[in-house]
Amino acid sequence: MVERRLIVLGAALALWSAAIVVKLASLQLVHHLELARKARARQEIVRSLPAPRGSIYDRNGQPLAMSLPTQSVTVNPAKLPDLGVAAELLEQVLHMRGSGLYDKLKQANENGRGYLVVKRGITPQEAESVRALPVDWIDIESASQRHYPKGALAAHVLGGVDYAEKGNAGIEKALDDALHGQPGKELILTDVMRRGIASRQANEARPGTPVTLTIDERMQFVAERQLAAAVEDKHAASGSVVVMNPSTGDVLALASYPTFDPNTPPETAGDASRENHATGVPFEPGSVFKVITLSAALETTNLRPETPIDCGRGSITLFGRTIHEAEARGGYGVISMAQVLQHSSNVGAIRVGMRVGQQNLYDYVRRFGFAQLTGLPLPGESRGKLRKLPRWTATSLASISMGQEISVTTIQLAQAVSVIANGGLLVKPRLVLKLGNQPAPQATPVRVVKPETAFTMRHLMEAVVMPGGTGYPEARLAGYSAAGKTGTALIFDFTTNRYAHNYNASFAGMAPLPNPSIVVVVTLNETHGNGGYGGRAAAPVFNKVATEALRILEVPRDLPDGPAKTVAASQEEPSSDLAIAGLGAGPNILQDTDDDDQPAAPVTGVAFLGPTVPDFQGMTMRDVLAQAAARGLTVLPDGSGVAKLQYPPPGSVLRQGERIRVRFAR
Repeated sequence: MVERRLIVLGAALALWSAAIVVKLASLQLVHHLELARKARARQEIVRSLPAPRGSIYDRNGQPLAMSLPTQSVTVNPAKLPDLGVAAELLEQVLHMRGSGLYDKLKQANENGRGYLVVKRGITPQEAESVRALPVDWIDIESASQRHYPKGALAAHVLGGVDYAEKGNAGIEKALDDALHGQPGKELILTDVMRRGIASRQANEARPGTPVTLTIDERMQFVAERQLAAAVEDKHAASGSVVVMNPSTGDVLALASYPTFDPNTPPETAGDASRENHATGVPFEPGSVFKVITLSAALETTNLRPETPIDCGRGSITLFGRTIHEAEARGGYGVISMAQVLQHSSNVGAIRVGMRVGQQNLYDYVRRFGFAQLTGLPLPGESRGKLRKLPRWTATSLASISMGQEISVTTIQLAQAVSVIANGGLLVKPRLVLKLGNQPAPQATPVRVVKPETAFTMRHLMEAVVMPGGTGYPEARLAGYSAAGKTGTALIFDFTTNRYAHNYNASFAGMAPLPNPSIVVVVTLNETHGNGGYGGRAAAPVFNKVATEALRILEVPRDLPDGPAKTVAASQEEPSSDLAIAGLGAGPNILQDTDDDDQPAAPVTGVAFLGPTVPDFQGMTMRDVLAQAAARGLTVLPDGSGVAKLQYPPPGSVLRQGERIRVRFAR
């Protein structure tokens, strides 16, 4: 009997042991992975490790944008026991009184959200207070916060990021894939209150790629400061400045006004201060565009700088439309093509454009890069506007010849003027210098005009900043030779179908002339009164920005030190003549869009008579310099070989202080 009981007990123990073994086998072998996964799901939290966003630097390594480590407080709205208590507790601990937190928590709870960021960028003291709270519905996450150490400097270039550090404008948006990096993962073991006990890193975060821009923060600062001062002084609505290396296409400064601080989120969705006027807001260029017209003439016709152009009595009527000079009540009569640019004659530019013809002018406008994107990595760039040839009207050739019926951007003007500055090549503007340690690719330059055409235009534009030119004396640099073109386009009001008394004032120039290191283009939008012309409003900005840029680049001076000479008050353009062409008279009058771009009355007390320019063509550089020295003339050589082109042309009378520029080629 006892033995039987022992056998039964042993059998029961064996079965019990077998059941335990089977259960252990099931737990440890058959269902181990599934059970372990469920345990980890309850005990571990997978937290994303933010990847530091790549920094953005200027060309000299100065930081313009960086990401700093920070912490954020988050909650699970679905676990909140009492919305009112939770909101009051968080507002007290995080110093958020009056933030409307209760409404945010209520909305998240009603929408079934399990995650809500309560506050970003908390202080260490706030983090300590949060950790001390005995609740399981609150958490602290590590994060990073984008910081722009220079504030508003280069804001339109840099752009900004949203709350998740995703680029939403500028370089931040265009290069977001390279900048944002790859986030990592961290596994956190928690207790029953979901508080962290231990952690281990599953995947390491990979920082974003740093970006080096072509911008020089020193030039950018000068450009923004001078632009802001000019916009306010001339009561303009907005403006932009571009400083560019004409040989490489590097954009050294790109300023737009009004501006903003990218550290501060926009107050409204359509914040006008975030609009980039240098690349995204096209405008009628006015007389600046005459540079393109004359360049096309030198390439496609037999017109030369000394060719006489009949500008008549100050107006021209085409197909029922009358176009007037901005000033010069009696007209210019017959003047040279060089003087057409120097005095910015509208009638003269139209006469030249008619010789060029519609097809050739259209082709060269396109060649110079207009009505096309420049390719800068900035979202929202505008192509501008140029109608296809079949849509040109009878007077479109006349209008476009003097800068009407076409819209351009400041960066497009800088690209076009660089063609003249670098010897005839279209060089694409470049804003990114390096991605990480890899140099950014550069587009191959494209020949637009012959070197001799660029050389000639460079010196025709020099006359604009000399006595008698529309940019004198404002654009004349102290210690450096310069060349440029003024422009003032009357703005058409489509509401009233009239031209209003406000303008787009521009100046596009380069310096120094023997080998231009910089091109500077200035545009002020919606200036008013006779002080709002290109020569008075935009040219002084060119002067200050170019002077500082040349100093920063340590470009040697090519003129004697000392301030540029000033002229008598008669050099100022009279404001009373702005009512030409019956301003606002109606659509059948083609309004003049030019500015101060007219010659003044002869300047008293200044002698313009001087020696006659000899003919150097075919001579070696040694012989040219020797003959010039014997006659007391100053020659600025360009190139090597024998003299092929010179300006002023042979037989011209030199003005006081004027130099002769000679192009040599083999």
